[in-house]
This record gives sequence, structure tokens and C-alpha cells, in this order.
Amino acid sequence: MTLLPDLPQNTALHTALLDLLRQQGVALERGAYVYEGWELHTHPDLVERLEDLAPQWPVLATLGTPVLAAKGIAAVVAWSMGMLLVRLPEAPAEPLEPAEPCPPLTDPGQGWYSLCPWQSELPSAESKRLLALLTQHALSYAASLSEDDSIDWQGRPVQAPGRRRGKAKSRRPSRDKGRRQGGRGRRR
Repeated sequence: MTLLPDLPQNTALHTALLDLLRQQGVALERGAYVYEGWELHTHPDLVERLEDLAPQWPVLATLGTPVLAAKGIAAVVAWSMGMLLVRLPEAPAEPLEPAEPCPPLTDPGQGWYSLCPWQSELPSAESKRLLALLTQHALSYAASLSEDDSIDWQGRPVQAPGRRRGKAKSRRPSRDKGRRQGGRGRRR
């Protein structure tokens, strides 16, 4: 089971996402609505929608709720029957249709916004495109909240630049820059 980390950005007073998830979390071993050992707290179609909006990202099963996170910081949550909660520095622009609020996360100034995951007023392809862009924006924003520079925004380890050993060799710039642009050219 993959859980959202207990980082300050997920538990601080103004972003009490984990507290909210813990209040509703019910551990289950069997049943039709078991999600990674917990009672599923969203519609299965919404889980699939979240996966479609960010196919290269793992969905974290957090206390029965699907979550996308960057650097361990929650960015998008599939909530209830028809709501995406997105963490952003500003409210999403029109034409995206908001969903019902989800207090206290969506209270003014909290940084979470509630959106309809289907955007029925837009054509299907446009709805998916706009929501996918917004999801990427939320993931980038969540990563920017991290204090951990040892991992990239997708949670992969960042390697320090290699150090050259010995004396550094200098290169003379090419005199004819036009001939070799875009490739390595022939070695002589």
C-alpha cells in the first residue's frame, strides 16, 4: 500500500488533507469497494479519470482516497462521487466548472479548489485536455512547496553533477559554427 507521506505540507493547519482523510478512513480486508486495504471513498470511474489525466504518475491510495502527489506533497485528490480537489496558487481559470466546496480544504485562502472531473459543458476531448493541463500545473505547484532538493518533482532521486578528476581541459570554440549545428559531426 502506498500512502501519502506525513509531510508538513500535507498536515499543516491550512492544508489538513491527511487529517480529513484519516477522519473518513475505514480499514477493510474484503468487499466490493476495497482500495488498497481501505474502503474506497470515491467512485471507481473517478479513480480511472484521475489515472487518465496524469498517466505517467502513480496514483497513491491514501486511506481509501486516490491522490496524485509530487515530491510526496498532495496535488490532486479524487473525492466523493464527482469532485477533483486541486492544489494551486490561484483559482482555476474559466471555462472550468467548479464542483461543490469541500470545507475546510476549499475554504478561501487554503490553496485547494474543487472542480467537476467531467466538465460536461465542454467537448470531451477539450475537457480532458484542460483538466490534464491543470493537473500538471497542480503537480508542479506541489513540487515547488517541497524543501527536499534531493528528489525531482516526480519523486526521482536527483544526482549531483559529476566532478572531473585531474586537470580540466579547455576547448577552443569552433570557427565555423554554421556547419556543425544540431549534431556531433564527423570526428577527425
